[in-house]
Amino acid sequence: MPQAVSISAVNPHTEIAAMLIDELVAELTSRYADRNDDEAASFSPADATVPRSAFLLARLDGQPVGCGAIRPMSNDVVEIKRMYVRKAARGLGIGRAILVELERLAAAFGYARMVLETGVRQPEAIALYEGRGFTRIPNYAEYSDNPLSVCFGKDIT
Repeated sequence: MPQAVSISAVNPHTEIAAMLIDELVAELTSRYADRNDDEAASFSPADATVPRSAFLLARLDGQPVGCGAIRPMSNDVVEIKRMYVRKAARGLGIGRAILVELERLAAAFGYARMVLETGVRQPEAIALYEGRGFTRIPNYAEYSDNPLSVCFGKDIT
């Protein structure tokens, strides 16, 4: 029987949003255990409550399985943050569905460009972004000097 996926904007301060973000941080911490980075510090739920931002929750058959957010970097540029799909739901196109909705929202909010950072130890994330037309850009902001960071950008106008 096909499974129903729904994606909706939610308050990032909810318990389920916090749980998904905590799961993401735990996974990143394990993938990059040899680093001293504070992965949790690069995003605050408040980042997705300002105008022209959003926090999305993906559900599979009513159960929360993933999330993603956008936050403004400038009037024309929005950053994707906190893309995550629970392991049990991976391979079902949920990450792609979240990303497509984030792109749609960014365009609706009037942004011209999306940027994001992921890590070299996340080949599935890199493949997802490249598959949606994102291209490598120089590392930016706090990622500039991090050799484990990979940054991407995409024009959405």
